[in-house]
Amino acid sequence: MRCYRITVFLFFIFVFNSLAVYCQDFEKVEITAEKVAGTIFMLQGKGGNIGACVGDDAVFLVDDQFAPLTEKIKFAISKISNKKIRFVINTHWHYDHVGGNENFGDAGAAIVAHENVRYRMSTDQVIAFLDAEVPASLKAALPIITFSRDIRFYLNGEEIHIFHVKNAHTDGDAVVFFKKSNVIHTGDIYFSGIYPFIDLSSHGSIDGVISAAKHILSIINENTKIIPGHGPMSNKSEFTVYIEMLETLRNRVSEHISNGKTLKEIHESRPSKEFDAVWGDGFLTPDKFVQILYEDLSRSK
Repeated sequence: MRCYRITVFLFFIFVFNSLAVYCQDFEKVEITAEKVAGTIFMLQGKGGNIGACVGDDAVFLVDDQFAPLTEKIKFAISKISNKKIRFVINTHWHYDHVGGNENFGDAGAAIVAHENVRYRMSTDQVIAFLDAEVPASLKAALPIITFSRDIRFYLNGEEIHIFHVKNAHTDGDAVVFFKKSNVIHTGDIYFSGIYPFIDLSSHGSIDGVISAAKHILSIINENTKIIPGHGPMSNKSEFTVYIEMLETLRNRVSEHISNGKTLKEIHESRPSKEFDAVWGDGFLTPDKFVQILYEDLSRSK
């Protein structure tokens, strides 16, 4: 688990640095495919978790990690299906989830995403919390099919319901529910086992994350398998604990702000202390996660 959490940190560092610095890391990356349920597999390597729906019709992917990993991803998929990769759905615009778009698009896959994902990928972006400037993607990497609310695919015996959740991790988040297999891919609404990054510059918000998570909770059951944006496969019970943690910290930080506390004073009170052993050893330190909550809730006040 420690190794995984360090790797998550490197994912985000890569997004905002040159490929050359980390090219050797990509050479060492192994893409693994784990059967989730029914027609669904989860692929892990370096970047956001990939969902793959395989069957008689085609391969349907959820996210595609980094461009240098495309051939390794294709090879891993070839071990579980001999069908063509026809569709790639992006759960949001961050590069560790969409970096392979150009490669898969050039190979014939249709890239699908919420309309805000195409907008953000097609224009220069800034992620203020990371002091990062992200240049616009090449035309070939942009989604060619977009939706505003939801969209459905019928492939491999699955009804695949993709729906938008507002202003959660970003303003373009999509959740992918494979109904027959009872598997849901949350994108970065859910970081399993670590505090989540919320991109305020892309109009994300803690209230949006909680609202999206509660909606997901309302449509799954005890047997649903959850593919998170980052971290190991999860389930309804673990996801419920995640929501409870988010609500508790949101309420505590909000109360401190209402009482006129500064960020320094809030940090000194250690509002997350009982959660840090489980959630605090990842990309975001406890103080950084509290800072995101403070910045978000302060602007809403």
